[in-house]
Amino acid sequence: MTFLKRLFPRRPNRQDLEHAYLNQAVSLYDLECRERDIARGKFAGL
Repeated sequence: MTFLKRLFPRRPNRQDLEHAYLNQAVSLYDLECRERDIARGKFAGL
């Protein structure tokens, strides 16, 4: 079973991607811009 898990790793879900994107913000302004990107649907297609 471990072998199969290594062959087919779990794809991160939308919430995980959004959270990682927000964590990369370097300032409050950057964080606000990233929040707006998410609200506009940056990760909606996933």
